[in-house]
Amino acid sequence: MEPVKKLSRSIKGKVALVTGAASGMGRATAHLFADEGAKVAVVDLARERVDAVVKEITEAGGAAEGWVLDVADGEGIVRVVKEVEQRFGGLDILVNNAGLAAFHGIGEPGYEDTWARALDVMLTAHMRFVRAALPSLKKSGEGRIVNVASTEGFGATPGNSPYVAAKHGVIGLTRALAVELGREGVTVNCICPGPIRTGITQEIPDEHKEIFAKRRVPLRRYGYPEEVAHVTLSVVLPASSYLTGVAIPVDGGMLVKNA
Repeated sequence: MEPVKKLSRSIKGKVALVTGAASGMGRATAHLFADEGAKVAVVDLARERVDAVVKEITEAGGAAEGWVLDVADGEGIVRVVKEVEQRFGGLDILVNNAGLAAFHGIGEPGYEDTWARALDVMLTAHMRFVRAALPSLKKSGEGRIVNVASTEGFGATPGNSPYVAAKHGVIGLTRALAVELGREGVTVNCICPGPIRTGITQEIPDEHKEIFAKRRVPLRRYGYPEEVAHVTLSVVLPASSYLTGVAIPVDGGMLVKNA
């Protein structure tokens, strides 16, 4: 009998870039990766929030630096990736997490502006980050790409078509890149959060969250960003080398529950 293979469950020393890392799931992911010994590039829109997260991580003993970027800026993406690679000596893990709320009825004025912004931030930016980071991810030998979509990537909510279209696109992009990049040893997976306590959902009153969760979610509650972060960590581990092309719901069982 062959001996049981010992596979690493450590990302210590890896370099990870996380977009949308100044709040919610991105912040939780940046913290968790740093806690696990990774060097983390914190990327988000606002300098004050980026600096705050970097300070939190470094004061806790982790390694992190911050970059301010609107991910709709294609040239900015190339610049930031190069700077991260130069600062940390490479890039092993890319987490495309940046997102926004995009509720807008298709017949309402301004719809096309919302559509364009949603796809720029939540789909085109993912592709651009992958293209910019790909040489380093290939060189890593254990390159990991995680695209954050949503349970909206499996269904739809009325009045939310820009967001829904972007998240369906993220799942499709993930699957296509997993097939294309498999020969390079780069894995590409997708995390699909359901109802999570983030900035996007903070305006929903707690009583409404509770009603929704009790009706729709088998675990009967909203999730926490840290719970999503731990699933993200699982798919970037060296030991997860045979996992690629999957879209993983993190939704308390919502998608499998009959209405």
